[in-house]
Amino acid sequence: MRKSRFVFALLFVLTIAMLIIMPALAQFAPGKMPPAAVMTRSSETIAQTPAAPTAKLPNVVILATGGTIAGTGATSTTTVGYQAAKLPVAALISAVPELKKIANVTGEQVLQIASENMTNAGLLKLADRVNAVLAKPDVDGVVITHGTDTIEETAYFLNLVTKSQKPVVIVGSMRPATALSADGPLNLYNAVAIAGSPTAVGKGVLVSLNDQISAAREVTKINTTSLNTFQTPDLGYLGYVELGKPYFYRTPARKHTTATPFTVTTNTKLPQVDIIYGYGNNSPVLLNAAIADGAKGIVYAGVGDGSISMQLEPAAIAARQKGVIIARSSRTGSGRIVRNGEEKDDEHDFIVTDNLNPQKARILLMLGLTITSDTKALQEMFYTY
Repeated sequence: MRKSRFVFALLFVLTIAMLIIMPALAQFAPGKMPPAAVMTRSSETIAQTPAAPTAKLPNVVILATGGTIAGTGATSTTTVGYQAAKLPVAALISAVPELKKIANVTGEQVLQIASENMTNAGLLKLADRVNAVLAKPDVDGVVITHGTDTIEETAYFLNLVTKSQKPVVIVGSMRPATALSADGPLNLYNAVAIAGSPTAVGKGVLVSLNDQISAAREVTKINTTSLNTFQTPDLGYLGYVELGKPYFYRTPARKHTTATPFTVTTNTKLPQVDIIYGYGNNSPVLLNAAIADGAKGIVYAGVGDGSISMQLEPAAIAARQKGVIIARSSRTGSGRIVRNGEEKDDEHDFIVTDNLNPQKARILLMLGLTITSDTKALQEMFYTY
């Protein structure tokens, strides 16, 4: 009796053990072997799950030059009368921690000025640095922080002398960093997003503010203080930025960057080109003064279709006969200048600036004169770039 009880108890224990062990053994059946990543260490089971692949972030370099985006005001409501170009590039970057999510960002202070103080030497220094940075194989794009007053001139200059297809995006702000609803941080975030995007490659130098993307050749500042001041009156924006992603709807048609013949260094001598404004009852005094000061070229911001008044025309003709290049532009802000329209351009050997505004016409004529003083060749440049 005692023996049968013992056998019964033994069978009971074995049955219970089998009920416990068999499910565990089932996972080792053919086709159900545990993954190689499961390791047994004494009684501890450690599951090693492979880390999810991390998307490679682009490398974007921010070259700072000052401007309102680096400005500070006396109070949070100071949106005029502030001090531009006060904050260093490190402060601009640290103010936008979200940049770390879209790019590997580094910064460099190239200039620290309000942009109305930009000089030819400043343009050459910036261009030299842009080309040097873009030549590095691990750099995907460049962002330039800049004051808005002359941002369009710097952008067009770089559009003509940058020797890379990599994105270059120039950005600024209309309110200083200390202002309520400062626009600089989001503008900077958007600019970095564009500069790191493959969709921006080959589109020339871009200008981005207020969620909009414009071509350097076409954009201009049309309002003194509005956040929406940058417009492209003739042709419209290239696209928009939304949630850190650029959307392009067209590309620039005119040649730029690697497709231009313009090469500069910090030692390049840019010839003097001045702008003379057209208005009623004007006289040749300012034009003659510019020529006496050494101007090799004059951009005339004429009325309407670049008309030159009868008071000024003899002085312009005389200047051309002395070798000074006369380029007709318009003060209207948009539209093409028609050759031989309002003036006898062929007869007087003048050139016209196509649809470039006076300040951008000055940039192109200045660079053109580093190559040639032939008016036919210069005219072709205005139809090409």
